[in-house]
This record gives sequence, C-alpha cells and structure tokens, in this order.
Amino acid sequence: MKKVHLTREQRHTIACLYKQGCSQKKIAQTIEKNKSVVSRELKRNANPIGKYTFGYAQDMTELRKERMKKPRKMTQELMKKVISLLEEDFSPQQIEGRLKFENKPFVSHETIYKIIREDKQDGGKLYKHCRHQLKHRKRPVGEKISIKNRVSIDHRDETVNLKQRFGDWEIDTVVGENNRGAIVTMVERKSAFMMMEKLEHGKNAKELTKVVYRLLFAYIKHVHSITGDNGTEFADHENIAKLLKTRFFFTHPYSSWEKGLIENTNKLVRQYISKKQTLIHLIINK
Repeated sequence: MKKVHLTREQRHTIACLYKQGCSQKKIAQTIEKNKSVVSRELKRNANPIGKYTFGYAQDMTELRKERMKKPRKMTQELMKKVISLLEEDFSPQQIEGRLKFENKPFVSHETIYKIIREDKQDGGKLYKHCRHQLKHRKRPVGEKISIKNRVSIDHRDETVNLKQRFGDWEIDTVVGENNRGAIVTMVERKSAFMMMEKLEHGKNAKELTKVVYRLLFAYIKHVHSITGDNGTEFADHENIAKLLKTRFFFTHPYSSWEKGLIENTNKLVRQYISKKQTLIHLIINK
C-alpha cells in the first residue's frame, strides 16, 4: 500500500479548519485526501493535551523524517570534529546545524548526545560543556498561584507558527541562585532577534511590565503577539497587552517546548551567566 504524505501547506490547512470546528469529511474534501488520512493525521500529530496545531504537527513530522533516515556513519574524522566543537562549547544542535550548513558529513544531535552520555559513563568530561550538563529540571511541587484572565496559546493565530512575519515575540525570565535577581529576555520568532535587561526589582510583575514596554516601544508597530509561560512575573499581562496594543498568550503548564525559541536562547545566556550566580549586582550594558 502506497503511503500518503501530506505537504506543509496541507497540514496548515488541516490545522486552520480543525480550529474552526470543521468535520474530518469537510477537511478531507478541502485538501483532496481520503477522510482516513485526515483522521490518522489528527491522532498521530496531536499535542500532549490532544489538540492539533500546525506548529506541533510539523515539528513532529520533521522529527520522524530525521529518525527514519538511513543511519550515518560516524568516522574517526567526524568524531574528532564533533568532540572539538563540543569542547568549544557548541551545543549538539549547533554542531549538527553547522556541519549541515558547511555541507560536511554530519550526525544528528541525538547521536551527539549519545556520545556525550557514553563519555560521561567512561569518566569523561564532555558533559560539562553542555549548558544543562545533562541535568533536567523537576516539576515544581507546591501551591499553584493563579494568574487572572490568562489567554491560552490555543487561541493564538496559526500565522504565528509559520514564522513568516516580524513581530511575534516570546518572553521569559532568567533567575539567579535562590531566586536572587532576574533578567527578562525576549526573542522575535522570525528573525531570532533577542533583547534582555536586568530587572532591578526581581520578578515583580508591575516592574517587569515597565521594562518590557520600554524595550518594545521602538517596535510597537511590530508587536503582533507575545507568548510567555505561567510564571507569576507575567501576572500583569493585561497591562503589557494594553500598552503595546497586542495580545499576550500563555503556554500550557509544563510545556516549555511551546516557546522553544526563547528556551534555547536562555540556554545561550546561561552559557555566560551561571545559574549559581546571583544577579543582584550583575551589570548589563544597555
């Protein structure tokens, strides 16, 4: 039986019609595919909470393509190159991307992480060049603090996922040891243009609003959306949206991948500002 592959455009159409509440039969007619193809796509590429969005579905498709490719041979020369770049503090994703860009032999970042883990088991130090040093955060335990009138990322326009316009921003904070001091970071999704500034009053929501407004004021005509997580520092989100004449969206709890660009950007920041460092006396040139 011949496999049916959907195009990027067809997947975007499915997401738009799904969001409008169209039936699977209607969607199938629109993209000129069998209803079973649409049904399989909606089930296979739904996000962890069961919703179908273009961005997540496309990412999952690309990930499967990468995994299904013929295994690449790790030569001695390639291994030396990978280790050399790791020791220069390049991340596995950066190494994969750089080798691809230079049109040189490469392996996936998953393979590079495997090399790092095996090296660590053998007593090696390659893992110390990873920004997270192979550590993963545990989910916080404690009382939930509610943020009023949050707008879920589910209501965000699919245009944001396409990354075809300048003006869709992601926002987060980088905190110091024991929550002493904080930095607000923002990145524009299409260009990956990034801004950051130390928060003189820590994660205070009202003060964060003032900083965000000042940083984005020069781009006020190009602030179509802002996406953040559920941190209480964004409790004043309605004022941010009002001042910048935009919409503020929140990711689902424990779903940092929904604003992956700012998460990866913060890892670059952490490469130079350690998590063990208190940020109270940190000076950042504006």
